[in-house]
Amino acid sequence: MKNFTFILFLLTSLISSAQIKGKVINKNNEPLPFVSIYLENSLKGTTTNDNGFYELSTSKKGKQTVVFQFLGFKTVKKEITINQFPFELNIKMAEEEELLEEVTVSSTENPANTIIRNVIASKEKNTNKSGKYKADFYSRGLFKIKNAPKKILGQEIGDLGGGLDSTRSGIIYLSETISKIWYQKKPKNFKEVIVASKVSGQDNGISFNRAADVNFNLYKNLVPVADTDIFSPISNYTFSYYKFKLVGTFYDENGKLINKIKIIPKRKNDRVFGGHIYIVEDDWAVYGADLTITGAQINNPAIDILHIKQNYNYESNSGIWALILQTIDFKVGFLGFNIDGRFSASYSNYNFSPEFNTETFSKEILSFENNATKKDSVYWNELRSVPLTKEEQKDYLVKDSIKVVRNSKKYLDSMDTKSNKITLLSPVLGYTYRNSYDKWSLSYNGFIDNIRFNTVQGFNFNPEVSYYKRINDKGNIWRLSGSLNYGFSDKKFRPVVSFYKKWNNIDKPRLSISAGNKLSQFDERDPISSLNNGFYSLMFKENFAKFFSKSFASVAFSKELYPGVQFFSSAEFADRRPVVNTSDYSFFKRDRTFETNNPIDPTSNTVSFTKHRIIKAQIATTINFGSKYISYPDSRFTVRSNTFPTLTLGYRKTFGSENSEFHSDLLFSRLEQYISLGNIGDFDYSLRAGMFLEQKNIPFMDFYHPLANEIDLTPSDRLSSFFIMPYYDFSTNDSYAEMHIQHNFKGFLLNKIPLINKLNFHTVVGAKGYFSGGRKPYSEYSIGLNNIGWGKWRFLRFDFVQSNFNGVKENRFLFGISLFD
Repeated sequence: MKNFTFILFLLTSLISSAQIKGKVINKNNEPLPFVSIYLENSLKGTTTNDNGFYELSTSKKGKQTVVFQFLGFKTVKKEITINQFPFELNIKMAEEEELLEEVTVSSTENPANTIIRNVIASKEKNTNKSGKYKADFYSRGLFKIKNAPKKILGQEIGDLGGGLDSTRSGIIYLSETISKIWYQKKPKNFKEVIVASKVSGQDNGISFNRAADVNFNLYKNLVPVADTDIFSPISNYTFSYYKFKLVGTFYDENGKLINKIKIIPKRKNDRVFGGHIYIVEDDWAVYGADLTITGAQINNPAIDILHIKQNYNYESNSGIWALILQTIDFKVGFLGFNIDGRFSASYSNYNFSPEFNTETFSKEILSFENNATKKDSVYWNELRSVPLTKEEQKDYLVKDSIKVVRNSKKYLDSMDTKSNKITLLSPVLGYTYRNSYDKWSLSYNGFIDNIRFNTVQGFNFNPEVSYYKRINDKGNIWRLSGSLNYGFSDKKFRPVVSFYKKWNNIDKPRLSISAGNKLSQFDERDPISSLNNGFYSLMFKENFAKFFSKSFASVAFSKELYPGVQFFSSAEFADRRPVVNTSDYSFFKRDRTFETNNPIDPTSNTVSFTKHRIIKAQIATTINFGSKYISYPDSRFTVRSNTFPTLTLGYRKTFGSENSEFHSDLLFSRLEQYISLGNIGDFDYSLRAGMFLEQKNIPFMDFYHPLANEIDLTPSDRLSSFFIMPYYDFSTNDSYAEMHIQHNFKGFLLNKIPLINKLNFHTVVGAKGYFSGGRKPYSEYSIGLNNIGWGKWRFLRFDFVQSNFNGVKENRFLFGISLFD
């Protein structure tokens, strides 16, 4: 009886919902997806789904006019008389007839160029009309895969959530979002509140279809697409990147002349679109856009091509052309995956005269209403502005059923039994035992990933075992781990035990506790990785890393005090002892002699410090000025502002040693910022400064060590590291300052040179300087080529660097990898 009552209620809800519904097809009776459908003289509307079906909500009976609009097709206006709901209205649309002979050319200039110039001149006027508004936003994300591989790099990938058929094809991601958005042009503000969110096969239902992420505003000079700024075809400097051709005109349902203009990139490797843009004559506003861009142009090798389509509607009362529909289609080919994806978004119920007050906008730019991820099917059926296809309906039903099964203890235990089997390679590659239902795992890191070489230990092995426990899905976790490092040359064991705890994903309080004995580089930021140091030692007999031994106990705590304000603190007690080389082994150049382990004088066999015990404590805070944040139901993320810099301030104190001369006080700071300079590229800077309150003969590991580099690979932190500065030569116990600036022209220079522009290389220039008390300044200048590669695979970088210190210059070439840089 209860089931019957629920079904009756569901049917009643669906039947009684006031709506116009039907299907839209072309002349060949093929469905037209994402046709814009709205009531005349309003911005309230919907779109067709992939199969051409639509549902337009309305509560008004009697005569109404429904408008069907689709780029490339004649707009259809249909007057209907509604006596009861639902009202069925099926439409066949014909392709637009574009007429060039109606265009009157009043000058010798390309008529398309004249139109684009008028659009650019009218941008301020048109954007001021819609300078503030409220609107409803609906988005759907859909990823389909075809012939998915069973394994990647030897690892099974499973059935990808249960959406694959026998050919390993099907839907692997389906999500929907309903939200309300607020926008203000001056001062610039944007806010989104998600009313409902749903992901097929997931309990929490948190989709990532944010309105801000798909805000492809063509009126801006740069359009952010996949973290890359693309030049808009109506940017202020568009004629440096595009040519235009008027390919046709037609009249819309309001009698306005629409110009269809082909966008022709001057250089295909620039950050530019291809396709068409539609412009309203006299209003000089965007009527629609049909744009394409490749993965190579957005520096994302996983994407083959991305297709953006926009439709705008006219609101007669305000004279505003408002975006009502946007689709983003993309094809991905990566590691055997062939994925077709689509994000569709519709905007409705615009209010262009909202009343905003001081509380309308805040630092929170995204939030979720209570129970936004818990809405039932009745709610979605009533508010979903685009109907589901049968395939999408099936995916929800199947994955919701699978979800119940796969969250059960029986299923999770069966999957763990399969994955927990020990193989012959487990000791070499590592092994993890999982209990998925109780949310814990026990891991061993394997042999092959932990064999290293250095001249103090020779070959050394660092096996580690860790226990991980997830308390809940809100970020409450803890981990206990232990490692036992053994050097085959110095024949010493060095055990370390660590504990890590995080309480939540909101303000992210983290606690770390460690104790044991280990080798540490004098610059404990590890300026050269153990992998690189071992490679250069074994191949070229160069031991760049310098170590000391310490028995220690440490604790560290961090927390986000406020969105954009992070607090860090740490304390360590250490018994520090010098160590010396015990191995002279290398694969090649065995006649050479390794440097000693003394970072101050690598030719001396003496040690660089005397053994001692000391306590080191540090506090610091990082402030992201102008930052805002987004709030998910169980987490919060800071969104940094590029308009303002990020500042770090800190204080470090060493004390507790028997020798008071070893004690020190260090104040330090850092200022950094990324700035987009539009068509001429991106500019970054990082400034550091600090001072010891008293200059004393402190242990060398407590000096300030600028991040140096002596190998032929560019450092992983290119901005904050020196490219060819010798390790430890410029360490100081005095005041210091350093400057790092870098500018990536993003093709602004080379793409203007014939033939060379076909290579799509990016020019990167930089300058670095270091100043410390009692020492002449050190400087570096660099020029490099980035985005080197073939096709869309462009991840190589070469730099030429020249350093200058005390009148002595050094030149060097560096090689690096910059995937997705």
